[in-house]
Amino acid sequence: MKRYVVAVDSRSSVFRIQECVLPKVGAGIDRYPTRVDGEPEIRDRNDPWVWGEPSTREIAGYAERGYLQRESVIAPATVEACLAEIDRIRNDPRFDGDERVVREENDTAVRSIFDIDLLSDVVREAISESGAEELAREILGSDVYVHQSRLNYKPGFRGGAFYWHSDFETWHAEDGMRIPRAVSASIALTHNETYNGPLMIMPGSQRFFVQCAGKTPRNYHRQSLVTTTPRIGVPSEAMVTELWNLLGVDVLTGPAGSMTMFDCNVMHASGGNITPVPRANIFVVFNSVGNRLGRPCAAEATRPVYLARRSLS
Repeated sequence: MKRYVVAVDSRSSVFRIQECVLPKVGAGIDRYPTRVDGEPEIRDRNDPWVWGEPSTREIAGYAERGYLQRESVIAPATVEACLAEIDRIRNDPRFDGDERVVREENDTAVRSIFDIDLLSDVVREAISESGAEELAREILGSDVYVHQSRLNYKPGFRGGAFYWHSDFETWHAEDGMRIPRAVSASIALTHNETYNGPLMIMPGSQRFFVQCAGKTPRNYHRQSLVTTTPRIGVPSEAMVTELWNLLGVDVLTGPAGSMTMFDCNVMHASGGNITPVPRANIFVVFNSVGNRLGRPCAAEATRPVYLARRSLS
């Protein structure tokens, strides 16, 4: 099977289209083993990150960095409507104890609201308005479906950090996503500043698969959603340092209504928010319809459907 990827000459920043032939892999062979017993490794990725020849320089830039940014993808009125929806859900007593509403560790502040596109027509329409789904189809070269959606919220003074990780590593190990053929869209509902916990990405890290060490504990998903210092599913400090020295870090800021689209395999994180300025983002993951979930690759059982949808509808 032929695929086209963008190769980048780092010395001259010249883009060129390079044809590659993906290896044929037998059924049941895991090309991305992780949660290993021995010493984890940083390996080359076995799949493209743009599935087809890039049609624009914007997509070529995405192929180089692993992300792209657009401003004003949703109108100010849409932003305000989404913020009102967040307050409605956050304060609705019917959601007390609902697993989809995740609060900060040892605090009552809301950290994430999962299935946000299903809980709110307003948010679902905002995602449609953003053009994220059309962009996902172009990058992945196929029809797509929503793998996961959530609202990430960092209230002033109490918003916790999200440690360095690759989403695909988690989705592969715990959800059975076979290959990294998915993209994420983060749509800003507040200003993302350098000081209130913005997204940080190691540009170009989508080219590597970073293994993690340790066996996945049973029902680990609840702990992993709230802790700012997870033990499993994250790279070692030495590996983060190696990638940092090789690639550096881009701090992604932008006004309310802007959007960052990034590859499922990039190494990313965000710091805590100790400022009075809250940060809120809609986060939606689009997976290729040709990349449906199977059995978890490094966990005993599947995670709840609000973390990993198994239906295309």
